[in-house]
Amino acid sequence: MNSVGEGCTELKREYDQCFNRWFAEKFLKGDRSADPCSELFHKYHTCVQKAIKEKDIPIEGVEFMGPNREKADS
Repeated sequence: MNSVGEGCTELKREYDQCFNRWFAEKFLKGDRSADPCSELFHKYHTCVQKAIKEKDIPIEGVEFMGPNREKADS
């Protein structure tokens, strides 16, 4: 799946690959050490934020998930 910003698609692909590899090779085997993909996520997140602003996509009231963020209780 492509990213919201055309220029962000490659960053998304790199992050997805990193995360999937970490998840399968470490997390699912009990290694709960830090996510090595945080830097890639930050770069991708920054790119997406820029694309959202450039495309004037309204995001008020939308909650986002990401590393180190807990899901709000319903």
